Amino acid sequence: MLLVVFLVVAGICLVLRFTSNSPVSYDNPQDRFKYGSTGGEIDSGIPYSVWKALPELFPEYLPGKGYASLGFLYEEGKDLPIGVSMRRVQGVDRVFFNCAICHAGSYRKAPSDAPQYVVGMPSNTVDLRGFYEFLFNAAKSEKFNPGLILAEIKRQGIHEDLLNRTILRYYAIFAMQNSLVGRSDRLSFIMSEPEFGPGRIDTFNPAKALLNFRMCKAPDSEKIGVADFPSIWNQRQREGMQLHWDGNNTSVDERNRSAAFGTGAYPPTLDRDYLRWAEGWLLDAKPPKYPYSIDQGRAARGAQIYATLCAECHGKNGQEFHAGEAKLGTVTPIEYIGTDRSRLDSYTYDLAANQNLIYAGYGEERFSHFRKTYGYANMPLDGIWLRAPYLHNGSVANMRELLEPAAKRVKVFYRGNDVYDPDNLGFVYNVPDQGDHKFFRYDTIVPGNGNRGHEGRAYGTDLIPADKDALIEYLKTF
Repeated sequence: MLLVVFLVVAGICLVLRFTSNSPVSYDNPQDRFKYGSTGGEIDSGIPYSVWKALPELFPEYLPGKGYASLGFLYEEGKDLPIGVSMRRVQGVDRVFFNCAICHAGSYRKAPSDAPQYVVGMPSNTVDLRGFYEFLFNAAKSEKFNPGLILAEIKRQGIHEDLLNRTILRYYAIFAMQNSLVGRSDRLSFIMSEPEFGPGRIDTFNPAKALLNFRMCKAPDSEKIGVADFPSIWNQRQREGMQLHWDGNNTSVDERNRSAAFGTGAYPPTLDRDYLRWAEGWLLDAKPPKYPYSIDQGRAARGAQIYATLCAECHGKNGQEFHAGEAKLGTVTPIEYIGTDRSRLDSYTYDLAANQNLIYAGYGEERFSHFRKTYGYANMPLDGIWLRAPYLHNGSVANMRELLEPAAKRVKVFYRGNDVYDPDNLGFVYNVPDQGDHKFFRYDTIVPGNGNRGHEGRAYGTDLIPADKDALIEYLKTF
């Protein structure tokens, strides 16, 4: 009888353990956005203990110390960086990305200041491609084996119970290695592209690979689709606009589910409660006010210039804008805007058709709004002071540069610095390193990095210097 009772209790415990699926919860909305789970840990997650062990075991594949050397942002007192969530699945604490990995950043007034973290702004320091390269290189190393990884976990004092240690030793680490090697092979065409640098990602080419496109057969014009992370404030006011850089979708809900797909949350594993909460919170989320002084007289003059040159495409100002307002939220043809077309050409009709099959079988969640376009979307400029570098590919270092003809714009600059440059409305771009941290050298000659376009009388590049100063001053109010 005791044996039967023991077996029944043990069976119940194992069932509960291997069917467990619970994210870490947060009461503070900011924390919930920064650390809440989209569900990506279920299929794509890394065991927390392994996550902690990898930087110590494979420092040769990192540019510096730990994940922070890849630009990951750590708040004081937090064990995981912003944009990394934790969920207990089948008795194992797993971690992976959430929305904030791409949509939270930082700024500082001086190099010695503590960073100010801002949710909703584009991630300006995180090098996601560098992170994946780190994982892929580690997985192909002979050091990626259960003995060394478990020894490092023990050295760090991370407790895993006997069952978890057994699973890690005989299954999970091998499974993770196989998965990473397979993913590396599938994404090898991206790893042969030029380096992205921080604050940028190729959004849709990985989707082609996951949808089994034969990328080895794709024309070269489709293989480079690198673009900056966008800001995501004021989503209510964006309803009905053409979204993404090329305006390929007009549904905020679909755009959000598509973004969750990028965090590893697929239709069966998507945490819909979290996504609904995040969607609701972002509807009216606002950018922070510009933290420096503003010359109100000069800004008033700039408002007149903005109304004449910019309002038709970018809205009345940084607070009052809505779909249907002149050209705001519509696509300007590439022949007119003239910016680098690589991101536009990377998104194809075939990809749009396949994306519209995602969530098939999930009723109203099925995608149906993806379309191929032939230009780039005119976006609102809310919080524009935090959205440098500018243009869709981040090829123009700051606003002052954007108001110059392409021939006069800086050809080589450095990305990843979060020290702010209020005079030019952007981040410090002309220093290659700070202490032990090296910034990314961005070269506009590299394919996909072109800084041409958005120039001429209609775009303000012909303004006299005093008018450019006034326009920049006004944009600080956004």
